[in-house]
Amino acid sequence: MLPDRIQQPRRARSRYATIIIGGGYTGLAAARRIAELRPNDDILVIEASTIGEGSAGRNSGFVIDLPHNTKMGGHTSPLEVARKQIRMYDDGKKWLERLVREHHIECGWNPAGKYHAAAGDKGVASLRAVLDQYKEWGIAFTEFDREGLNDKLGTPYYRYGFHSLNNVFVQPAALIRGLADSLPANVTVLEGEPVFALEESTPFVVRTVNGEYTSDRVIIANNGFAKQLGVLRDRLFTIFTYAAVTPRLSDTELAKLGDSKEWGVIPANRLGTTLRRIQDGRLMVRSAYSYEREQAPEKTRELLTDCYKRRYPQMNSHEFEFMWGGTTALTRNGASFFGELRPGLFASVGCNGAGVLKGSVFGKLLGEMVMGVDSDALTDVLGFEGPTWLPPDPIRKVAVTSAIRYQAAVAGPER
Repeated sequence: MLPDRIQQPRRARSRYATIIIGGGYTGLAAARRIAELRPNDDILVIEASTIGEGSAGRNSGFVIDLPHNTKMGGHTSPLEVARKQIRMYDDGKKWLERLVREHHIECGWNPAGKYHAAAGDKGVASLRAVLDQYKEWGIAFTEFDREGLNDKLGTPYYRYGFHSLNNVFVQPAALIRGLADSLPANVTVLEGEPVFALEESTPFVVRTVNGEYTSDRVIIANNGFAKQLGVLRDRLFTIFTYAAVTPRLSDTELAKLGDSKEWGVIPANRLGTTLRRIQDGRLMVRSAYSYEREQAPEKTRELLTDCYKRRYPQMNSHEFEFMWGGTTALTRNGASFFGELRPGLFASVGCNGAGVLKGSVFGKLLGEMVMGVDSDALTDVLGFEGPTWLPPDPIRKVAVTSAIRYQAAVAGPER
């Protein structure tokens, strides 16, 4: 059960100094930073759904402060790109934690770290390659064999893995709602108001289902849905991912899940299965991908149940209480778009599945960029490679769905 929201009544007007499309981590971070820098400006955030019920609240709740893609530095070495990202994400995590503490956001903030685990030969080789990077980056870790992982996770399914402290667990819907409800007073948030048109003349006109709003500055931060506004259509594609949680388990059943009250497992293959034991006594299972549209619920339930049973055959039941899907925007080369599309129109989209911390960091920096505030971190982000071109459908659909099938086959026991 999520805590009640404490919302301040804020009336919408027709003109704003800055309009932000998208009320996820990126959009809210940009709004907060601009509001801090320009306390006399009126800022509008427009969110198509209810805060916490969209993709920002449907992820697995891992706040990982390590690089996800180090091959996007142009002429800069991957090691230097990694070091830049580590500095950036460390600062971002500290900023997020400060907001959680200052505003008393009840999101279960827990710096418990994360496990990476592999069941097959290819997965083990992949994890050993990851550890080679960790050594180069100076990241501490602890390795585990099958017996050690069984003690920690309650399953002999995995042959090899490691644990690092570079992760914080949160309840993502509670976090995003708390960030929205604690915004400065000069920010207005409109929820349940999809944007269906953006007129790209100055001043910009943003049309929603309920009205229209004008501004000289617009930030697009709605990730894959930016395509619906005609933005970066040849750079982004959207996939659905799926997860389910069990009912609250009995003490007897929880004792079968290892010796910690909360842990999470990142798979050795990108299409593998993510697990999380949640503080309130549930087990979460995340796996499966589909291109641009949701797959049938019965197919999703069958797949997730199989992932659960293979890892924990000893459980009395493999039933789920809740199941859901969510969208994320990917790019061909794993890079995000960050910057100015044209004078007065800015965007940060294409999180590539790393939205909580990366989105917060990029949103904060984009807000500073819009307000003309320079920093080393902003220079670093602007120096990263942007997303590469994608062919149009139906070629794109064939390529992406083929890649999903191929990666699923390669994942093997990691699924």
